[in-house]
Amino acid sequence: MVLSWTIRNVELMHPWMLLLLLLLPLFWVLFQRQRRQRYTPLQLSSLAELQAVNTWRSRLRPWLPLLRVLAYCLIVIALARPRIPLQEEEIKAEGIDIMMVMDLSSSMLAQDFQPDRLEVSKRVAAEFIDKRPYDRIGLVVFAGEAFTQCPLTTDHRVLQDFLSQLSCGVLEDGTAIGMGLGTALNRIKDSEATSKVVILLTDGVNNAGYLKPITAAEIAREFSVRVYTIGVGSTGDALTPVSRRSDGRYTFGLARVEIDETLLENIAQMTGGRYFRATSAEGLKSIYEEIDTLEKTEIEVTVVRRYSEVFYAWLGAALVLLFLEVLLRFSIFRSIP
Repeated sequence: MVLSWTIRNVELMHPWMLLLLLLLPLFWVLFQRQRRQRYTPLQLSSLAELQAVNTWRSRLRPWLPLLRVLAYCLIVIALARPRIPLQEEEIKAEGIDIMMVMDLSSSMLAQDFQPDRLEVSKRVAAEFIDKRPYDRIGLVVFAGEAFTQCPLTTDHRVLQDFLSQLSCGVLEDGTAIGMGLGTALNRIKDSEATSKVVILLTDGVNNAGYLKPITAAEIAREFSVRVYTIGVGSTGDALTPVSRRSDGRYTFGLARVEIDETLLENIAQMTGGRYFRATSAEGLKSIYEEIDTLEKTEIEVTVVRRYSEVFYAWLGAALVLLFLEVLLRFSIFRSIP
């Protein structure tokens, strides 16, 4: 066990070395004894002739040993090994692996959420990621087809960049829920994490892809992957893209919000997850907060500290004082035996 002592952000790794300072009185006694043995007293009938000898050199020379005393103190402090801690945390945790599956079909541009469903979903998902600093999180997107936007990673800054760049129209339009779930399962099924979770967000009805959503749910159950499903969209009619112009822009019109809630409930029930319906931005945020609460696990955190060693400066200063003391003793304050 290493005993340390911290003074104003400077930590002494071996503070017990400071006990060497208690030897200073002993050294002073030995110095005085040696000095008396070296300089024998002279008996003079008068000191009048020595008045002119009282110069600044003669007045300062008795203080010369102080340089050696200060050097000794600095060496003792250097032996105590002062250092400045630069704290870092290295996380080694068996946490949760989470794949986020997000719908990029054109209906995600519906304006029943402000500014639209996609932008709100991206913002709330980003806030959820910020709350899970120790988990590996990945991102899968789907429309009429699906692909992995970002594999499982702890580099959430990269994940956030991918998330912010999501937009509708980059994939063939449609809603392939089974394909989106299947792609996420392919990324997470072999994970060794204590808990494997998929958060699937969609606003429509499965109408594309060759993998049925129920089949994907059965695969998730086989690999112990829990799926939380979220249906996004208000009730009734919403201003939704109904066609696309030749220049790529969408034409909006009122359309009924259709979400296959039965399918999403079945997927969640089969895998031990839950189904949520978000009819507003606030509702979607509360759903992610609830999922964040449900998916908690104990993690093992190992704290690793790095230090900036500063004892070199103290040792260097001591050597400078010793050199200065020797230089002055044999030059300016030189004595004749």
